[in-house]
Amino acid sequence: MSALIAPSLLAADFLHLEKDVRLVNEYADLFHMDVMDGRFVPNISFGFPVIDAVHSIATKPLDVHLMIRHPQAYIERFCKSGAYMLSFHLDATRDDPEPILGMILEQGVKPGLAINPNIPVEKLFPYLDICDFVLIMSVYAGFGGQAFIEDTYGRVERTREEIVSRGLSTHIEVDGGVSPKNASRLISAGADILVAGSSVFRAEDPAAAIAAMRG
Repeated sequence: MSALIAPSLLAADFLHLEKDVRLVNEYADLFHMDVMDGRFVPNISFGFPVIDAVHSIATKPLDVHLMIRHPQAYIERFCKSGAYMLSFHLDATRDDPEPILGMILEQGVKPGLAINPNIPVEKLFPYLDICDFVLIMSVYAGFGGQAFIEDTYGRVERTREEIVSRGLSTHIEVDGGVSPKNASRLISAGADILVAGSSVFRAEDPAAAIAAMRG
């Protein structure tokens, strides 16, 4: 078994971002881009100009993770910026998420739904058939460098069981504290995509770290 590796550019060297973009192009499978608005989460990250710049030289697809309130207001713009996959948090809007997922799909982009560790994975189940992927956070959204939450394995297993029982092809993405130490167990639990920030960009050998996590 293996997984796709999506290095999180939130942990990249912003003074030498092109270098890290080319690293992902050469060794990884996806670019993971965390968009924070300072409202849904307390931090603010990058927006359209950075995504546009990365997309201009990216040869691997962009996985854009929205940690913003009212994501429906920005769906079209993020899709036009080059998102290949686009996810938003279930609790980031009071609106029904199904039409928002439909908006993403209409743009020809793969729609995803994300949850923090305090939200039961069962909250995702009504939307599994319209999501290309679900994003299970293994830390709380908004900060890099947090410790991996151990009950993530069970949450991934429970979600995989539901997907299989319904004959769906929905992918499971895990984000937060992922490293070569826990990647194999996450893949065994049912994860298809692993997001890794510090464990890639701060590794002595990023290419080796990516290879070790891929499985």
